[in-house]
Amino acid sequence: MDSQNSSGDIQVKLDVISDEIVEKHLCKVSSVIEIISEEKAEPVRVNESGKYYVAYDPLDGSSLIDVNLSVGSIFGIYKGGYSGENVVAAVYVVYGPRVEMVVARDTVELFRLNEKTGVFDFVKELRLNEKGKILAPGGTQKEWYPFHKEMIDNLFKEGYRLRYSGGMVPDLHQILLKGGGLFAYPATNDKPKGKLRKLFEVFPFAYVYNKAGGLAVDGFKSLLELDSQNYHDTTPCFFGSNYEITKVLQTYEGAKK
Repeated sequence: MDSQNSSGDIQVKLDVISDEIVEKHLCKVSSVIEIISEEKAEPVRVNESGKYYVAYDPLDGSSLIDVNLSVGSIFGIYKGGYSGENVVAAVYVVYGPRVEMVVARDTVELFRLNEKTGVFDFVKELRLNEKGKILAPGGTQKEWYPFHKEMIDNLFKEGYRLRYSGGMVPDLHQILLKGGGLFAYPATNDKPKGKLRKLFEVFPFAYVYNKAGGLAVDGFKSLLELDSQNYHDTTPCFFGSNYEITKVLQTYEGAKK
């Protein structure tokens, strides 16, 4: 029987199995002191001599499996505790026609799984352009605030194309590989604090986009400036290249006046 996780979602068996697999391997890493996942209510202490905290979503987009779309895993690596300013690296993996891994440290690098060797081979460094061409607007549209809907409509009028699967990993991966665009999961009437989780999803991808030359904001400031009061806190979030995020900031600041 399925159970409910601490974020309020229905856990499917594959989410739980994925979490167990990731935990098993992270527990073998001597530099990791503690882990917390989207499927856990509380963190798990791993190695007292370690220094890194890892927050992860073991299987992002699991609802897409039934329709055979890409899914992924997201990892945020923190030093000194779980907050945006403490992210020191981020990793995500895309399970699709190819298995690809993106690692963000000083730069953002793309790796691809070599099926013959079982090793991830380096492909290239990823950088966002100043402006993109695609939009991935999340949230139920009838619950969008009017000013947000106007902003999205205006971007479509500029010629942007819709590219939205409902999976955070494949949608943000596509924008990154295509060189720019906008992924938006805003505050809505039914979810005023957004839907996506800071520690497991938002902070890691904010780090990736910042290191790739883009921006990531909650509508008013950098996502990496946010604290987290609870392990499963959520926030509105926007990821993209500079042009689109500037539009977001202008729109949301204007709506405050």
